[in-house]
Amino acid sequence: MGGATGEKPALIRWEERDGQKVAVRHDGRLAAQLRPIRMEVGVLSNADGSALVEYGGTRVLAAVYGPREAHPRHMALPDRAVIRCRYHMAPFSTAERKTPAPTRREVELSKVIREALEAVVLTELFPRTAIDVYMEVLQSDGGTRTAAITAASLALADAGIAMRDLVAGVAVGKVDGVLVLDIDEIEDNYAEADMPVAMAPNLGKVLLLQLNGVLTHDEFVQAMELARKGIQTIYKLQKEVLRKKYVEVTEEGGE
Repeated sequence: MGGATGEKPALIRWEERDGQKVAVRHDGRLAAQLRPIRMEVGVLSNADGSALVEYGGTRVLAAVYGPREAHPRHMALPDRAVIRCRYHMAPFSTAERKTPAPTRREVELSKVIREALEAVVLTELFPRTAIDVYMEVLQSDGGTRTAAITAASLALADAGIAMRDLVAGVAVGKVDGVLVLDIDEIEDNYAEADMPVAMAPNLGKVLLLQLNGVLTHDEFVQAMELARKGIQTIYKLQKEVLRKKYVEVTEEGGE
């Protein structure tokens, strides 16, 4: 939650639809609707794998290098690869003044994203190597960490690194007492609760779960179900964009 000051805008209005009262959000979405999502892989020619992911106005670029020889060498592990992650918000990504140097929040998010990716990458296949994952937030409009982990997972797959499953993420918030999926920045600023979630859907595992604010037990259960459904949709989009790329590669190879 952003902790915004000033007069709070109207973020939820109630409308009568088909005889029922429905919560409509400030941007016209219903509570369980995602923002428009766009994904692309192979966007950087100099990286081994890359992806661009957009959740509405949030735009994140991810690049993967490796597996490659670990530097410095003393960091190499004899039985598996080391995954190194850097989540960073570009100074031009937000309206607020931001230092180019990594902030404490960025260091923390780099760590939790690395831990989520370690659960799916088959690091044991690449001993004594390093896999570097860079996530650059180009434009911030809420949900940057979940868009970043979705982009990082796609970039790893684009690099051809063996994985148990893809990882997809989305944030659920509580705004004006209503649980909403995929909160944007203005909702995040005034939310009573913000809960980023990332899952490996095919493994049935939750790999990232953070909660800022307070939810009741029932609200938490509902929020997890909302996140699960949103992540399933994002997961399908991830698979479609990868399938599309490899179909194109196969067709080009057959020419």
